[in-house]
Amino acid sequence: MRVLIVSKACLVGIYQRKLEEIARLGVTLRAVVPPYWKDERGVLPLERVHTEGYELVVERMALNGHFHLHFYPRLARQIREFAPDIVHLDEEPYNLATFHGMVLARRAGCRTLWFSWQNLLRRYPPPFSWMERYCLRRADAAIAGSQTSAQVWRAKGYTGPLAVIPQFGVDPERFAPPLYREDDRPFTIGFAGRLVEEKGADLLLDAVAEMPEVRLEILGSGPMRPVLEEKVAAQQLTGRVVFLGTLPSFQMPDFYHRLDALVLPSRSHPNWIEQFGRVLVEAMACGVPVVGSTCGEIPHVIGDAGLIFPEGDVGALRECLRRLQSDPALRAELGRRGRERVLAHFTHARIAAQTVEVYQQISPFHHRS
Repeated sequence: MRVLIVSKACLVGIYQRKLEEIARLGVTLRAVVPPYWKDERGVLPLERVHTEGYELVVERMALNGHFHLHFYPRLARQIREFAPDIVHLDEEPYNLATFHGMVLARRAGCRTLWFSWQNLLRRYPPPFSWMERYCLRRADAAIAGSQTSAQVWRAKGYTGPLAVIPQFGVDPERFAPPLYREDDRPFTIGFAGRLVEEKGADLLLDAVAEMPEVRLEILGSGPMRPVLEEKVAAQQLTGRVVFLGTLPSFQMPDFYHRLDALVLPSRSHPNWIEQFGRVLVEAMACGVPVVGSTCGEIPHVIGDAGLIFPEGDVGALRECLRRLQSDPALRAELGRRGRERVLAHFTHARIAAQTVEVYQQISPFHHRS
């Protein structure tokens, strides 16, 4: 089976491990990625970390940075040269990149599928609604990253095969508990993510403001950083809160290994709710206790392997952190549960196997065996 996957997300080096796992299952795989992607955090360049067993091909992206309008002008050549059986478009079905890829793939006689995280029932104006309608009607299969996303696409009229599989997993060898932890350090809390209002880093600052013996490390970038820095100064948290900027994906375990807890305090907005919370499963794989809000998919990702608080409730968040700070046995138990949950549900190998099952279901050779 020959599969061409088109994915700007696979710029991220640690995500490429899923591609290796797909290839290991007997798929002849070529992945098309752009040289970089731009968003509110800046420019994310291609990381080459896991490149064994498949082809990683860089193609120029038109309208880079435009979530809805970007596409690959030379994708037709990739399809013609590689001659895939299946084209996997790792993009939302209302985006031009997906529509463009679907048209080219169907013209070449390939089977097609798309991926979606969209977990809000949103109506788009033309031409996006037209592209979405085409992709819903013509795809041979689709993958939703969560149950709520799957419900959205059923409500919007998609009737074809629909698997629920997170986009990426975790490498449990790279993301593993540290061999030892330093004892003579303050209780350290971490936040990792985009510095935007919906991710709730300001709520975390309010929570730790009344926890004088706590250190907070904030990893990420985005337009709210100046606001957060002003808040740190106003609350006299300078020296206890450090902004780390961004790290290459393969260095993230070093960040998690310094933490006693990882917090994802996301809050819902009219046009956004948390779609997954990947930093949760990375921290859980490293044996770090996690605390998350009730926003979107967070409680479903954490399960019984962490603490949950009502979104926006600073007092409840602070209480969760105080419980963890005062109870080393609880931290150890949640760290153990988190690691076990990742191994059971969220490894790259498991997600690759589920993805290949979808490929097999729509493969033109499926009924010959």
